[in-house]
Amino acid sequence: MFRRTFWFTTGVAAGVWATTKVNRKLKQLTPENLAATAANKALETGQRLKDRAVGFALDVRDNMAQREAELEEALGIHENPELSPPRRLAALEHDRSNPQYIENTTYSYNRNEDH
Repeated sequence: MFRRTFWFTTGVAAGVWATTKVNRKLKQLTPENLAATAANKALETGQRLKDRAVGFALDVRDNMAQREAELEEALGIHENPELSPPRRLAALEHDRSNPQYIENTTYSYNRNEDH
């Protein structure tokens, strides 16, 4: 008798466990949940790509500044901060973390001035 009761209880517990698992999985596979999961994954992926792109842009800018400094030193050119080229000011204009940030300033650049 005890053996039958044990196996009956074990079967009921297994059935409840399996039913619970199946119901949870079915709720995960509803169209609403699938759409929400896909949207969350897309947002996470977009944020990761954005972080990598920003990091890459910062690395490029840092390396460009370092190379410009090397070239200026090699050519004996010393930059006068009062007469910075327009492209440097345009770059500073977009870098809000830079203390030299200039807001709402426009610069005209005539390509013929360099000739």
